[in-house]
Order: sequence, then structure tokens, then C-alpha cells
Amino acid sequence: MTKKILAFVLSLVMGFTLFAQDKNVAEDGENLKIYDSGEAYQVKTFTQKFKSRKPKNIIFFIGDGMGVSQVHAALTANKGRLFIENLKYTGFSKTSSADNYITDSAAGGTALSSGVKTYNGAIGLDKDKNRVKTILEIAEEKGMATGLVSTSAITHATPASFIAHQSNRNMYEEIAADFLKTDIDVFIGGGYKHFTNRKDGRNLAGELKEKGYTVEKDLNIIANIKSGKLAGFVAEEHPGRLNERGNFLPVAVSTAINILSDNKRGFFLMVEGSQIDWGGHASNTDYIVEDMLDMDKSIGKALEFAAKDGKTLIVLTADHETGGMAVLNGSFETGMVKGEFTTGGHTGVMVPIFAYGPGAEEFIGIMENIEINEKMKKLLPGR
Repeated sequence: MTKKILAFVLSLVMGFTLFAQDKNVAEDGENLKIYDSGEAYQVKTFTQKFKSRKPKNIIFFIGDGMGVSQVHAALTANKGRLFIENLKYTGFSKTSSADNYITDSAAGGTALSSGVKTYNGAIGLDKDKNRVKTILEIAEEKGMATGLVSTSAITHATPASFIAHQSNRNMYEEIAADFLKTDIDVFIGGGYKHFTNRKDGRNLAGELKEKGYTVEKDLNIIANIKSGKLAGFVAEEHPGRLNERGNFLPVAVSTAINILSDNKRGFFLMVEGSQIDWGGHASNTDYIVEDMLDMDKSIGKALEFAAKDGKTLIVLTADHETGGMAVLNGSFETGMVKGEFTTGGHTGVMVPIFAYGPGAEEFIGIMENIEINEKMKKLLPGR
């Protein structure tokens, strides 16, 4: 009888412990879905008058995993204002890949970079594994300056799809080697180890220096580089979350624009807010909001240049939406946002397009993702 009582007591204790653990897990999960901190920043309204009908420069922002809910979450968190609101011309992009209703970032990036739909996992190749020419490569052929900036490794799927041609997005060392086959002027992100700690023994950082690049890992030094070719590496692999990387993205965008704008024939710059996607995979509203706001501040830096220049087109879209995010509650007064998620993966919903500057009117309406590329190519100088 005593053994039965002891067993009963132990079962109650264990049950309570498990309940308490489950409760903590639930509470932790709930906390991930609420953004309730952060001081709102000032948002400026920029002029909508431009100096030409076609752009001299194109700055292409990709919010990886950014759907309408992600944008609205950021809008709420910053108490009702975003720099994105200056991008008055709006539309929607259909994101399916050649082999799947739901695209991955490689196929989505390749569609945006080349105007060709391909299979999930492909980098700069069509569905039959033939090389496709990217808008960055076309801009180089026209004598324009070119650049890539990313909050992931620069060899990750989205930036890679603008400069590399590989059958699998995970071929990071092969993707890194493809950078040496181009004349790209500026690239800033993570991924240093893919250039230096390689199976083939090559030191691509050294080879970049031989080609005339400044190879730099210190963001403070990167921020002060005004000219020449720049390979900026701020992490061995991926930059950390916002509390670790700080203002890396706005600084990198400003640095890239300062260098690229020296070219009299204009420039093409792609900027990726990579970790919006990672927040979606983690079902983490806080993560999504902080990276959306980080990208929005970077768009603010681009707008400062574009409004003064009068000849620069800014386009913002996403490769796909991640997380099936819904905004369940929020407050424009406090900046609180409560999100919920239907999946830990990507979804097939349309994603928004925003545009500002000469040619922005081209990006109105519902279109395939490949049409965004086609419209940008049509607007490149000299076409």
C-alpha cells in the first residue's frame, strides 16, 4: 500500500514538473510572437519629382521572406510610419518556381536576377541547368558599376543568384570562386570562410587583392572607404542578429552607394534583408520586426541619395513569403505587434512590390516575379 501511495505521489510530482516545463515552453513560444519594445525612429517624406524619365541607377532591395504581414508588422512597430511609404508605386509578384508551387530563395533569386524561372536550389541556371545572364552581368557589360550587399553570407542563395552559376545553392565555395570571374565593384556581407578556408586550398581573399580589391573585415574601416573596388566581409559565415551586427546594413548600403555613384555610366546595386526570412522560419515576430525595420532604415539611406540625385530607381520586393505570418493584434501608440504563424517554411502567396523614382510606374499591378527583372532590364541605361 505504501509503495502505491509513493508511486502516486511521484506521478503527481512528475506530472506537475512536466506541466510546468510545458507551460514555460508555451510562454517562451508566446513571447517570441510579440514585439513590444524599441524606440520609433523619424521617417522623412521625400520628393516625388525626378530629373529624367529613365533611371541612371537602380537600387534593388529584396526582403527575403517579406510578405504584406511583415511590412504591416514593421509599420505598426514604428508607430505608423516607414520609409517604404515613399515608394508610392505598388504591385504584387507571383513567386512560384519552375518545379514547385512554393519557391526557395535560390529559384526565387534567380527569377529576379535573370528573368527566368528555374528549379528550387538552382543558382543562375535555367531548369535545364543552362547558364542565364543576370541583370548584374548585363549592367557590367554596359560599363555600369555593380554591387551586392546582404545580411547573410554573400555566397547565400539570394546574392549568389545575381553573380554565380551553380547547380546547387549549397555549393558555397564554388559560388565564392564565381565572384572572381566578374568585375563587380562592391560586395559586403558575411561568408569570409568560403573565400579562405577552402577544400581546394585557394585563398580567394588574396586573389581579390591581386585584382585590385580592398578586402576588409572591420565595418568602421569599410564605412570610410570612398572609392575603388571593395570586398567587405563582416562575418566568417552569417552576420549575427541585429543586437550583434548593429547598424551594419544601413552603413553598408551608404558605403556601396558612395563608391558606385562615382561611375558616370550609373550603377546597379542589389541589397538583401536576409534575416526577415529567418525570423519567419523561427515563427518569431520580434526577429521579423527588427530586421524589417533594419531594412527600412537602409531604404531611408537609399532614398536620401535618390531624392537628391533625381535619376535613381528604387525597387523593393521579396523572393517569397516565409511563415504564413498574420498580425493578430498591435498598437500604433506603443508599437506592440502580436504575430501568428501557419508554417515554419515558405508559402506560395503573392508578395508586394514597391517602387520610387524614374520608371517606378512600371511596377504597378500583379505580375510574375520574372517580369520585375524584365522591367528593370528595360530601364537600364543604353537599352
